[in-house]
Amino acid sequence: MNLTERITVNPEICNGKPTLRGKRITVKTILEYVTAGETIENILKAYPVLEEDDIKASLQFAA
Repeated sequence: MNLTERITVNPEICNGKPTLRGKRITVKTILEYVTAGETIENILKAYPVLEEDDIKASLQFAA
């Protein structure tokens, strides 16, 4: 998986924080859900514009 296709940084979106595919959903937000024990399925329900690979990219980015 190419992280640059999933994780984007744009100073005009979310103050330049890493986001998923240019959407206003930060990697940090997804990581907070994961560390709180949420499943991928629940995260995708909360953010239907995301794909499973977005969550996996967030985890890979954090590593």
